[in-house]
Amino acid sequence: MNSIDIGLALLRVCLGLTMAAHGYGKLFRGGRIPGTAGWFDSIGMRPGKVHAWLAALTEVGAGILLALGLLTPFASAAFVSLMVVAAWTVHRDSGFFIAGNGWEYNLVLGVGAVSVAIAGAGKLSLDWAVFGDNILTGWAGFLLSGVLGAIAGTVLLAACFRPVRELSADRT
Repeated sequence: MNSIDIGLALLRVCLGLTMAAHGYGKLFRGGRIPGTAGWFDSIGMRPGKVHAWLAALTEVGAGILLALGLLTPFASAAFVSLMVVAAWTVHRDSGFFIAGNGWEYNLVLGVGAVSVAIAGAGKLSLDWAVFGDNILTGWAGFLLSGVLGAIAGTVLLAACFRPVRELSADRT
């Protein structure tokens, strides 16, 4: 074990627990699943209840997997998919900076997860404990996490994103 393994563990745990906390909030805080479902419907992710459950469970599951360093490239692909959908549905029209509700935060979480998939989870991970090594690192880690994650998010958007378009004053 070396300093890179410790750095990867810190990054994985920070990213993973952050994502898991977002899913936990959808499940147990505020409006919980019914409130999250209504919000998903309002932004055009239909049916809202299905997407509330899908997002919450994916955030918790992928977050915990990444934090533990278990099946790391698959957890990272889920991060990317989640962040593609979030950036497109909620943040794309607000510019880059998160202070203005932009997509900066989505980018950092997604790229951080892909970076971990490329480098591998490190020796302080369940991947190492279970498989004896990092799994699917380098280009394979990039393709699985970045490319497959982006494709999954794009397919979900194409299948389910149906925003309500308001009629302009000229058309009423």
